[in-house]
Amino acid sequence: MGTTPGTTPDFAALCAASHQVALESSIESPLELLLSRRSHWPLAAPAPSDAELNVIFDAALRAPDHGRLRPWRFVIVRDEAREDLGQALVEASARRNPDAPAQTHEQRRRRAFWAPLIIVIAASISTETKVPEVEQLLSVGAAGMNLLNAIHMLGYGGFWATGPDAYDADLHNILDFEPNERLLGFLFVGTPSEPKEAPPRPERGDYVREWWGRSSI
Repeated sequence: MGTTPGTTPDFAALCAASHQVALESSIESPLELLLSRRSHWPLAAPAPSDAELNVIFDAALRAPDHGRLRPWRFVIVRDEAREDLGQALVEASARRNPDAPAQTHEQRRRRAFWAPLIIVIAASISTETKVPEVEQLLSVGAAGMNLLNAIHMLGYGGFWATGPDAYDADLHNILDFEPNERLLGFLFVGTPSEPKEAPPRPERGDYVREWWGRSSI
């Protein structure tokens, strides 16, 4: 990365020097900015700089972590490496569906170019702990959400995709994950090509309720 590992660049200087961030727009507060987050598609250059990526990953590493297991694993894929990833996606598709037409597999190559930068998200699962596996996976999910929020707050867009490629054993090995590490998806990162407002939020009453204690009988 571009800055010294373990250090966090000054946020204000970072925003001014690299990318015009929505914090300086009409949005009044970071909370309002958070409420405007949405998934973006399609995504184009530029992607976050190395300095911005340091901030983004620092945010991810603030996720809740029962037992301090630090199960988060992230792999950056960009530039020429996307060519190799695209070929790997084609080969994986052909192995999964050998009877499908070659063109069907070739279309998978385009996924590697959906954005200028891809963050592969994985979980390092420990079996030598009392912390249940599901809690370790939830920690990685929380880190992934922190990634998306930080990407948005720096003025970029993100899109988290899963599908068969995320659970393919061959891709797991090609991306050099350890046997105890589980690939959970691909986070595509870049600049929204077609900026859109966040869709209306659902009615919170449909998803939130208050518990008033055990009912008297």
